[in-house]
Amino acid sequence: MARTIDGSGIDAVLQQGVDSGAVPHVAAIAADADGIFYEGGAGVRIAGESDDPVGTSTQFRIMSMTKMIVTAAALQQQERGQLDFDAPVAEYCPEFADVKVLDGWNGDEPVLVEPRTPATVRHLVTHTSGLGYWFWSDDLVRYEAATGVPNVVPGKIEALQAPMTAHPGEKFVYGINTDWLGRVVESVAGTTLDVVVKEHIAGPLGMHDTMFALDDGRKDNVVMVHVKGEDGAWVSAGGILNESPDWWAGGHGLYSTPRDYIRFERALLRGGELDGTRILEQATVDAAFSNQLGDLTFPEAIPTADPAITDTLTVGPGWTWGYGLLLNNEDIPGRRRAGTGAWAGLFNTHFFVDRTTGICASIYTNSLPFIPEKEAWQLYGDFEGALYAAL
Repeated sequence: MARTIDGSGIDAVLQQGVDSGAVPHVAAIAADADGIFYEGGAGVRIAGESDDPVGTSTQFRIMSMTKMIVTAAALQQQERGQLDFDAPVAEYCPEFADVKVLDGWNGDEPVLVEPRTPATVRHLVTHTSGLGYWFWSDDLVRYEAATGVPNVVPGKIEALQAPMTAHPGEKFVYGINTDWLGRVVESVAGTTLDVVVKEHIAGPLGMHDTMFALDDGRKDNVVMVHVKGEDGAWVSAGGILNESPDWWAGGHGLYSTPRDYIRFERALLRGGELDGTRILEQATVDAAFSNQLGDLTFPEAIPTADPAITDTLTVGPGWTWGYGLLLNNEDIPGRRRAGTGAWAGLFNTHFFVDRTTGICASIYTNSLPFIPEKEAWQLYGDFEGALYAAL
């Protein structure tokens, strides 16, 4: 039986987040190994257009929270002996051999060179292949403008032509690694990523509202992505994502609900098993929650290259990366303990799994930019603090 808490302090944090204009709407949920012990929400699905309240059964675009699910699919294939993390990516996706490293500029022309070492599947899983995202890379912003190669959000396959911005194995660079990992998973499975996720993770865990393409019945339950208008009020920017993309994006393509995703979090919390269904072995989960960067470091700050899309990410010292998870090496006073695994999504969704305390939680909105310091980023922290205070 899940623990019980007084959630009124958390409710107040969520409502204040909406009332202050920090977020257009918000839903949050928390659980332990035995079940959900908190869920709440505030605001409406579409500001100024809808009276539908947002809650833990509302559909959100979870963006990069997709990555851990796809990473888990790759880890399953590794467990079955089907996928070698130390094999070159091109062994599974021959077209990856065409991906070069951006090594500077000759006037307005990008200079592309061969990687010093072939990128491996492990490089993709740990974001050490050198592949980046435009919103945290001035060079990729410039490259897209110079070449017309799109970023991944419009769903065009040409986005995978983007170059590496560092040589494989030499630097942590957060980027489209998991999009390529999804292609590797498809190659191994002999089917598309949506099928893999449904058959091996979402289906077994009972996550029936987690999918790459919403059916008609669920489209009326999805929030819109919000931005602030000139008057500072939140307005809908629509769905933004391409509903018929060229490929299922392993880096950002899933929709889910807080109630669904918490089942995945609980499976990680319980060492890979939930309600008698095992999706990963305990040793594999332990590896996911362990430093996989070796001597490389997770950057203390990643400056924005596109302020309309994201603020600068500043985590400070003492963080590393496992398999699909950001890990803190020290306790955060009044909040998560050392060794917690976490990550977030570009439209301001966030989850964490604290195996020491024995809880997992997530908080959701769909808005841009990502993590504005005094708004969504502060709300993340306020929610987490209120949750731990209630334990």
